Amino acid sequence: MNSKERMALAMRHQTPDRVPVMCQLSLGHYFLNLRGQLKPYEIWFTSDGFAEALLTLRDRYRFDGILINIPGRDPNWLRDVAALDERDDGGAVIRWRDGGRTIVPPDDNALYESANEPARPDFTSFDPDTDFDRLDEYPAYTWGVYHTPFLRAKTPGLLLQPPEYFFNTIDQVRAAAGDTISVHGEVFSPFTHFLELFGYQEAMLALVMDSGRAEAILDRLADASIAWGAAQAQRGADAVLISSAFAGSGFISSAMYAQFVMPYERKVVDALHHEFPTVPVYTHTCGRLGDRLELLADSRTDGVDTLDPPPLGDTELADAKTRIGDRLFIKGNMNAVALLTDTEQRVIDRACRALEAGKPNGGYILSTACSVAPCVEPWKLELLVDLADEHGRYD
Repeated sequence: MNSKERMALAMRHQTPDRVPVMCQLSLGHYFLNLRGQLKPYEIWFTSDGFAEALLTLRDRYRFDGILINIPGRDPNWLRDVAALDERDDGGAVIRWRDGGRTIVPPDDNALYESANEPARPDFTSFDPDTDFDRLDEYPAYTWGVYHTPFLRAKTPGLLLQPPEYFFNTIDQVRAAAGDTISVHGEVFSPFTHFLELFGYQEAMLALVMDSGRAEAILDRLADASIAWGAAQAQRGADAVLISSAFAGSGFISSAMYAQFVMPYERKVVDALHHEFPTVPVYTHTCGRLGDRLELLADSRTDGVDTLDPPPLGDTELADAKTRIGDRLFIKGNMNAVALLTDTEQRVIDRACRALEAGKPNGGYILSTACSVAPCVEPWKLELLVDLADEHGRYD
């Protein structure tokens, strides 16, 4: 059984040969562990670089799946660059022609700094119909959801018709993976789009100040999530992840989750299921989910990713399996932060506990709860497939 087949069965609650293994890696982890092969800015700003990074570390760790969490890049991106200053530590500073700059560290996400405070739309006057096509005019928004300050190849309804270069990375990865590796796309949830559009503080105030307007905007922003998710599925993604990192109880209450998150994620899920009934859709949410697991399942998503254990989260895998395991597949629950300092034996113990709790009745993918931190030693990840082979078999 190959990796793609293994993942497909697990996501459908059928029985593979063993529990699949698939961790999401932070961008800083790619930067650090491919130093000398790829420069961080090549991974961040070029489709070729990111595709090579994804495939190289997937091969090293033997993961059953690859998550493509940055869209393909404009091949002509350098036309917007005034200067590119490489640093001795492996990072770089990119100075844009508009006066802004991007700092690309050697071990962490790139940071965009505008020459002036990036303009954001005014919530009180934002019209979700007439202003929707202008979203790419706000660099703070495009950076937050597409990780680039500029979106070129503009067309009417740009966010509903992704530019062709958006597909460059998925095309390369899909071609290299063939029919042997599960390739997943990613979209941001409507709630994340909302936060990035108005700024986190203003967006949270807006939910209270005018909930009706907020709901209308969230409904419209869901269309952007649907468009990019459907485009990736059309291009060959084996699953689509909805990234909804800020929907845990450390950020919003369960009542606000039910009002401002779940209905719009359901809209995304339903639309993708309708158009691509064989492509699983699953949801990534960080932090404490104990009071909203059933609400998350009510979005009709196929699975939940992360499921942080204590102390960052509040959900134990066995409890989650009891509560939602018949409705959703589960990916995660290994403490991603502890992995930084864990000894070999503690890595083995954590993985084996997760396999013991997650394996029964299928529907489990062994993974860290959230992204693997930049400084996690590669040998720790190299243990996971062997442990799944030994302790996660169903035969």
